Formats: sequence, structure tokens, C-alpha cells
Amino acid sequence: MSQMHSPDYSQLQYAESLYEQKDYAEAALVLEKLLDHSDVTHGTTDARLLLARSYFHSAQLANAEREARAVLAVAPTEGYAALLLGRTLQRQSRHAEARNFLEMAKIWGVDA
Repeated sequence: MSQMHSPDYSQLQYAESLYEQKDYAEAALVLEKLLDHSDVTHGTTDARLLLARSYFHSAQLANAEREARAVLAVAPTEGYAALLLGRTLQRQSRHAEARNFLEMAKIWGVDA
């Protein structure tokens, strides 16, 4: 079966659609279920980054932080994950810690 027709790919597309419609909490639920039940453990960086973004925009900051850190653990030069982590830490009033990640994001060409 090709990736284009797999249930996981359909769920990812659905989550992306929910995110685009600004239904961040629902997008997060779909992505959580997808990542929890997927047999795939590698190559999930894009889905995890979308999950982190969904958490951030639905004010689930502890979850956003956890997922952004998980993305950076497997993709340490993912600038958007560094930016997202920095912004998440700022929203939690952890400004000193945020500064490092915001600077890394800027170095990698991602600036808000």
C-alpha cells in the first residue's frame, strides 16, 4: 500500500486541515492518537512538530515544550522547533531559558 493511501497519512492530512482551520486542540488530539498508535517510530518529526505547534496555539504549554524538545532531540538543527520552544518558554515566564533557543533559531534562519 502506498503512503498516499495509508490511514496514518490520511490522519496526518486531517490534522493539518484542523490546524489550518485554527482548531488546534482537535488537531492535537488527532496527532496524539496518530503518534500513539503508529507502528512508525522514525520519520515522525513533521507530525511531532505540528503536534507541538497545536499544543502551543491551544495553550497546552507543558505539552508544547515536551514535543518541541523531542523534535530537537532527533533533529537538533530544526530551527522552527527551537523558535517554538523559545516562545513556549517565554509564555511560561522562563525568559532566560527561552533566550538560548530563540538565538539558536535565529542562527538557523528562523526568526519571528
